[in-house]
Formats: sequence, C-alpha cells, structure tokens
Amino acid sequence: MPLPETRLASANPLSTTVVLTACQHGHRVRSTTAAALVSELIEARDEKKLLRLQKQLASYELLIVDELGFVPLSKTGAELLFEVFSQRYERSSTLVTSNLPFQEWTEVLGSKRLTGALLDRLTHHVHILEMNGDSYRLKQSKRKQKSQPASA
Repeated sequence: MPLPETRLASANPLSTTVVLTACQHGHRVRSTTAAALVSELIEARDEKKLLRLQKQLASYELLIVDELGFVPLSKTGAELLFEVFSQRYERSSTLVTSNLPFQEWTEVLGSKRLTGALLDRLTHHVHILEMNGDSYRLKQSKRKQKSQPASA
C-alpha cells in the first residue's frame, strides 16, 4: 500500500507527532511554517499560480502551520494566509502552533478585523492546547552539557 502524500517541515515535537500519526492512518498531510507558507503563497500569486496552490492546500486532510507569530506578516501575506484558513474552515483539519497568546496576533497579522475573523474561524470546533514551561530545545542543551565531561 503506498504511503499517503506528506510534506513535513516542522521542528515542533507535537506537530511532528501529529503528522506521523496522521500519516500512519493514511491521511494526506502538509506541514510548514507560517513564514514559508506565506512566501509560497506570494510567489504563487506573482507567478499567476495562486489558485492551483490554494486547491492543493485545500486537498490536504490536515494542514499544520507552525510558528505563527515568529515573523510579522505583510498585509498581503496575512490576507493570503487568511484565505487559506477560510477555504479550509469546516472542510479540513488545520493545526496552528504559535508562541503568542491570541491577543498578540494582531501585531503579526497587522489588522484587528482580519485577526478577529481569522480567530473566529480557527477557534470554532477546536481543541486549544496551551503549553507553558521551558523550551524543549533549552532542556536538550542543558542535558547535553551535563552529559559532556568538563574540558581542561
């Protein structure tokens, strides 16, 4: 049996686990960062291939968008990302990771109206997981330092 189509670009352990589990169950999955997705959308728009990319993104049963909020988005980028989420709303599953609370998303998306509409769609019929604590990368680095012998 062929493996389902999957594109993975995630350093987030939770997202990676969700992707692998979805794939093991035969689902078509795409994982990317918000910045990479926006860049891809803008490039597709500039090359007159946006509709094709939007259809492709809509075809995935699960779309994971990591790191929303790490990089502020241009007005165009925010609007294109909103369009992707709107097209998937109540049709397909979307997982978004962010290190920002919802009230700070306006700074990333640049518009209260757009942020409100986006959050309205993203938070309807969802499970919100809030995770607080040390970075897993920081924990890994500390563990690695403890296991290495001290240099002379």
